[in-house]
Amino acid sequence: MPEPLTYHDTVRDEWIDYNGHLSEAYYVLVFGFATDHLMASVGLDERYRAENGASLYTVEAHVRYLREVGPRSEVTVTTGVLSVGARKVRLCHEMTVGGVLVATEELLALHVAGARAAPFPDDVAQRLLHHRRAVPDYAGRAIS
Repeated sequence: MPEPLTYHDTVRDEWIDYNGHLSEAYYVLVFGFATDHLMASVGLDERYRAENGASLYTVEAHVRYLREVGPRSEVTVTTGVLSVGARKVRLCHEMTVGGVLVATEELLALHVAGARAAPFPDDVAQRLLHHRRAVPDYAGRAIS
């Protein structure tokens, strides 16, 4: 298995809600930064977008909020690719604080060019597959 792809950030004071914890929208923001980090690592960066008019679009996401996160916490998001199709990728992000799992996000994203789903370039698909990981037990679950 390849080395996990990780993104690190610090919870900013303005991300804290009226209960004194990380507000739910900011979990998603941090996961979005982790997706951007993955995109840059596989070649779907700003240059690619400018040259090809293509990018990833999230079409579905499932977030699990498992633990409260306090102000100025150091968070780490580990990202894995669960599957890659011709035009889509399924990702999983796991957010930890001090090694403790605090949230997860599973998402489905489409490679879009010119407002339509388009096949990944072969080299990008191969780099995505490099970040493949086993599907965690919580992936694919519905809200119940």
